Amino acid sequence: MAKLTGKVALITGGTTGIGAATARLFKNEGATVVATGANPAGLVKAQAELEGIEVVLSDQADAAASKKLAEDVAARHGRIDVLFVNAGVAAFSPLDQLTEQDFDRQFDINVSGALFVAKAATRHIPPGGSIIFTASTAASSGMPDTSVYSATKAAVRSFGRTLGAELAPKGIRVNVVSPGPIETPIFGKSGLSIEQIEGFKTGITASVPLQRMGQAEEIAAIVLFLAADATFVTGEEIVAGGGLVVI
Repeated sequence: MAKLTGKVALITGGTTGIGAATARLFKNEGATVVATGANPAGLVKAQAELEGIEVVLSDQADAAASKKLAEDVAARHGRIDVLFVNAGVAAFSPLDQLTEQDFDRQFDINVSGALFVAKAATRHIPPGGSIIFTASTAASSGMPDTSVYSATKAAVRSFGRTLGAELAPKGIRVNVVSPGPIETPIFGKSGLSIEQIEGFKTGITASVPLQRMGQAEEIAAIVLFLAADATFVTGEEIVAGGGLVVI
């Protein structure tokens, strides 16, 4: 039997990369899946590619939009059983080139946006439901040029613990998956040139014990485990970085 038969899953940042891979996997496991994206052009492409998955426009940085999103999903489908808070952005720059705009955008989407979409959805998550946040191995390392991004992901890791404790009495589990370097479109949105991106990939791969980049489908499998199988796990972080930062 499929692991998510009859379940309703909401995935933010679900139109590309890890989010899209998870949306496909959840659908194949029987869930009704709603995936969000903030880019109208990308949404059109995703609607064509994510067959059988409901794709909607919603900006995680907008708390009012997240509240409406959760209410709309619950109105259409009755509840939200699994929330995967995956939307996020990254901008890498040395301290002397860092701008307030870079800081605000990353914290607005990755931190306050993540928290307020969880707040909005929790009202519609029944006992036995699950929230999974996407953090990053960057939260546990001291990689140059990632000061803001790493700080946002450390905050997200903290949400796993604090919300895990807060929502446990309601029977809602909260966990975090922290990917290492994964082949996703986020690199193209980081502000780096193609040459810088390739250099970063080469450098980071050399430091990964498994000596390769990860794939979005590998992270999606972990999210499925946390959503469907890990029924006695909450407040936990699963690091998926090919050994990066843990060995």
